[in-house]
Amino acid sequence: MSSDAPMLIQAAAKGVLEEVPALKPMTLVVGIDLHGRGDTQQFRLELPEVKVTKDIGADAKIRVELRRDFFNLMVEHGAKVDDWEQAFREGRARATGVQQYLQLIAKVVGKQQERDRLRRAHK
Repeated sequence: MSSDAPMLIQAAAKGVLEEVPALKPMTLVVGIDLHGRGDTQQFRLELPEVKVTKDIGADAKIRVELRRDFFNLMVEHGAKVDDWEQAFREGRARATGVQQYLQLIAKVVGKQQERDRLRRAHK
């Protein structure tokens, strides 16, 4: 089961970057902790090239934690940025790290969502 995790992480990251293109040039290392039955799998996501390795990610500026079964479900159902945002609000996922990075990402995502809402309103 763990062998598909890097591919799922990569798919999730690419989906977010496609939905929020302003994040594409951002250089960032994200540590991802997937909690399963009695263990935690740790991965390192390197952006902007979307490179995923099984590593503790000691140099990560942001660490994301969530349950492995929830993560699998989100990716398999093609979760959008709104779904991820809801997961963070509800506490199903948690992001910690350098506050400036977290605020920048939240601001960029918020602006993209506003642009999307305006586009839908015009149509």
